[in-house]
Amino acid sequence: MAITYLQPLLKQYEENRDPVRASQMKKYMKDQYNFYGIGTPARRAMMSAHIKEYGLPEWSKIEEITRGLWEMDERECQSTVIDLLNRMKKKLGPDELPLMEYLIITKSWWDTVDGVAGWLVGAILKKHPELIKPVTTSWMDSGNIWLQRSCLLFQLKYKKDTDLDLLFGFIEALSDHKSFWIRKAIGWVLREYSKTDPQTVQQYVDAHPGLSGLSKREALKVINRAKTDT
Repeated sequence: MAITYLQPLLKQYEENRDPVRASQMKKYMKDQYNFYGIGTPARRAMMSAHIKEYGLPEWSKIEEITRGLWEMDERECQSTVIDLLNRMKKKLGPDELPLMEYLIITKSWWDTVDGVAGWLVGAILKKHPELIKPVTTSWMDSGNIWLQRSCLLFQLKYKKDTDLDLLFGFIEALSDHKSFWIRKAIGWVLREYSKTDPQTVQQYVDAHPGLSGLSKREALKVINRAKTDT
């Protein structure tokens, strides 16, 4: 199996298992997932050492590796998938969009969905803008909050290249959503864009009193901090 590529890394994870920290991490994640108990910096250092020794995997094996790790019990395995794909994101293309959707809707929580949307889906759709409308229309219509959150977040790193009409359209369609994860994402993406164009974000928030309090607070964090500092 292609997953054998990562066996030395998984062995390291096992050897560094920390039950006390694993329990704390599980509690933080609302008891949804099990953990080895390895923090992100240590896990990424292990992965870097693994890649230095073994290289990156063959791209033809990446889906098998991805799905194999995604099915594993410990949450660090899903995080490893995202970090590995992020290292190889230049190779991502339209053929991987079904895989991205699988990662978003399976074992869904903010820690994986946000990385998949912001790093991976964002990279694919920036290279293939003709796919933005069909993909996001399907995801918005799905009713799945994690696919909808991904529509909000895939432009998170686009900065001045952000399609504001598209983003504001998603926000307006979802602004009365009851889900915390949607309302939080609305505020987050506006806050991130405020680092590029604070005036536009301030004007948008002022013109849309129907935004939830959570969305507004998140959207204006950077702007309000700048006002306080001056």
